[in-house]
Amino acid sequence: MAGDRKGRQTPTQSHTLPYTESKGDHAIELYEKTGRVTMPWQKLLNYDILATNEDGLWVHTRYGYCVSRRDGKNEILAMRELEGLSDGEQILHTAHRTSTTHKAWERILGFLESIYTFNVVSTYKAYGKEHIILDNGGRIEFRTRTAKGGIGEGFDLLVIDEAQEYQDDQESALKYTVTDSKNPQTIFCGTPPTPTSSGTVFTKFRRDTLAGMNTNAGYAEWGVEEMSDVNDRDIWYETNPSLGYTLTERAIADEIGTDEIDFNIQRLGLWIKYNQKSAISEKEWNALEVVVLPKLTGKLFIGIKYGHNGANVAMSIAVKTAAGKVFVETIDCRPTKAGNDWIIKFLKRAAWNKVIIDGANGQQMLADEMKDNRLPKPVLPKVVNIITANAQFEQGIFSGSIVHKNQPSLARVVSNCEKRAIGSNGGFGYKSLDKDADVSLMDSVALAYWAAKEYKETSKQKIGY
Repeated sequence: MAGDRKGRQTPTQSHTLPYTESKGDHAIELYEKTGRVTMPWQKLLNYDILATNEDGLWVHTRYGYCVSRRDGKNEILAMRELEGLSDGEQILHTAHRTSTTHKAWERILGFLESIYTFNVVSTYKAYGKEHIILDNGGRIEFRTRTAKGGIGEGFDLLVIDEAQEYQDDQESALKYTVTDSKNPQTIFCGTPPTPTSSGTVFTKFRRDTLAGMNTNAGYAEWGVEEMSDVNDRDIWYETNPSLGYTLTERAIADEIGTDEIDFNIQRLGLWIKYNQKSAISEKEWNALEVVVLPKLTGKLFIGIKYGHNGANVAMSIAVKTAAGKVFVETIDCRPTKAGNDWIIKFLKRAAWNKVIIDGANGQQMLADEMKDNRLPKPVLPKVVNIITANAQFEQGIFSGSIVHKNQPSLARVVSNCEKRAIGSNGGFGYKSLDKDADVSLMDSVALAYWAAKEYKETSKQKIGY
């Protein structure tokens, strides 16, 4: 039983400029007139966002925060917008999806009508064109973001909801909308990007603000710094400030599925350390090269990938090193029409622990040939396993846990690839940007690396079909 336990009320990471005055109390007072109760972490962020200097200007002209889903992060935006409307501010609320802006319009209009302090003189609810105007001149517009949206208009407050999807071209159009304000402010609100998120602005803003490199900027987040156990309830409480208030352990437990990476991102606030718009660079891959072969421990883990077009089949190996890393290398990539004899010969003479075979156009045939040759049964991964393998492979690159001897063929495809979406929950695979480089080479390495990370070696192999 969780009892009276509450989620962590202070950020796991933050950068806040010093201040002595804030309009936070007034914003909280307005919000609680709606009958809602402000949680301590929400009060803290309100004070930081609405902090003012001796001239009455915002201490943070830009402020971002990142909280996991269903924790109440949009209530922070509502408090800030209520405060702005009460002061007659001109506000632009933007989001990635039209449904999100419409819900934001419904939320603010409902709050204003329940407070009875404000007189709404105009409101419009058409999708994509919602607005609210008060008798004191306060105005809020709700827009779905585009590369040209907002150009030529002026506002005091710019809200970037779903900030993980905020793109560079959108920022170029929107950031100037608050330039003419005497007291401008931009608020970024979002969750960590998934592998298929298109935005880059929020990632850079987070990195630079936490490093103290952004002027007049603040940032706060709740999240883990590395992949964590999805069943560890202590971590749930560290990364979800509303747990024990409006969010329950039961609700979180029901979210746990087979995709642990997605749970780490969406619920535990993990920021995957890669650039969402680009694949692996030549520099990043070369940084993992070892001149001397490291001391290897244990047996091989073998990844075999039949290409999507059925033309080639690639085989790679991964083996753990004494230094706790994983050495990877491609064995070969040959035309499928040449048959599987070369693979079977390798499997017969090599000392290996697990074989992973992917590719609907060849995996079952090879599995049958392995059975005929009395070789141990291979693993035929499901889609969720492929998603995990690709994500772990990329994490291995950026964490430095992968090492290699820099084979030219493998380096060519790794440094010339981009992501492609797999499934509907943010999973990704790879495709080659070089028409002469077969991505199955890279896929086979990812499978071998995943096997090395996921499977424990056994002292004795058993054949079972």
